[in-house]
Amino acid sequence: MTSGAAVSETAAMALAIAASETARGSTSPNPPVGAVILDADGVVVGTGATRPPGGPHAEVVALAEAGERARGGTAVVTLEPCNHTGRTGPCSQALIAAGVRRVVYAVADPNPLAEGGAGTLAEAGVDVSSGLESDAVERGPLRAWLHKQRTGRPHITLKYASSLDGRSAAQDGTSQWITGPDARAHVHAQRATLDAIVVGTGTVVADDPLLTARLPDGTTAPHQPVRVVVGRRVIPPEARIRGDQARTIFVRSHDPHDVVDALGEYTDVLVEGGPTLAGAFLAAGIVDRIVAYIAPVVLGAGTSAVENAGVGTISDALRFSIESVVPLGTDVVVSAVKLQE
Repeated sequence: MTSGAAVSETAAMALAIAASETARGSTSPNPPVGAVILDADGVVVGTGATRPPGGPHAEVVALAEAGERARGGTAVVTLEPCNHTGRTGPCSQALIAAGVRRVVYAVADPNPLAEGGAGTLAEAGVDVSSGLESDAVERGPLRAWLHKQRTGRPHITLKYASSLDGRSAAQDGTSQWITGPDARAHVHAQRATLDAIVVGTGTVVADDPLLTARLPDGTTAPHQPVRVVVGRRVIPPEARIRGDQARTIFVRSHDPHDVVDALGEYTDVLVEGGPTLAGAFLAAGIVDRIVAYIAPVVLGAGTSAVENAGVGTISDALRFSIESVVPLGTDVVVSAVKLQE
């Protein structure tokens, strides 16, 4: 991508973040990184996002697009350029070889195998600056990867849809559709950025979900998360979740920790099962974020969105912090993150 006018480094970082979003779900175990190359005049001459494992990193993609225009310019990257040789070479050396004069990155690389790119660049005479838009990057495309670097386990998001009074289904068991089409489209867009989606066998037997990410026109999205079915009930051979639209894993356990262990190779995981599964993951203390789609309806009775979360008294309540509240058509989506203990 080449624009005709110079842009600020902050604007370039916004472009890099947007580029990194296009890589979410397809890069594990590597982080979804975005990079923008500005020429010596501050004009965008290259944009890149990390390719799937074995492919080039974001900086290399952006440098290839920029070509000789990168010389004397600036690289703006969401994560500190890597400093090691794995399936690809170190991005720090690629930037040096391209003649980049300045490198600006948002977040330092916490991986001990890859860290140190900033130091290598500085030793080569490159001007290096860190921390630009770090909050946006840490809360956005790198959230799950950074979490896994800190904890060693996937980042777990619990998602549910409910009425204003916290019901996921009416008294007679009907639940389609509590939320409107805008909220459902948002769910599918988010699915297309994930590594895996977890659902219980009870939901599979009751609803026969396809559990894929679909585009607005109903076609299958290019990236599909792995479908993970948890529990011991027998799943019929004709169940749609056994289809070849996406890979499916069966975890014959009711223990959320067994599920996490089975998903060790993944980074960004969504729990999208029913109230029992939601409660089990919350009780296990491994839900890092809740995304609740709330419709402006009241059911008065019926199934709660979450059951048996291990809370017996108000002092045991599981505390989260509201991160955002976003209108989606007639509904709202609330994002809340677990308070640090």
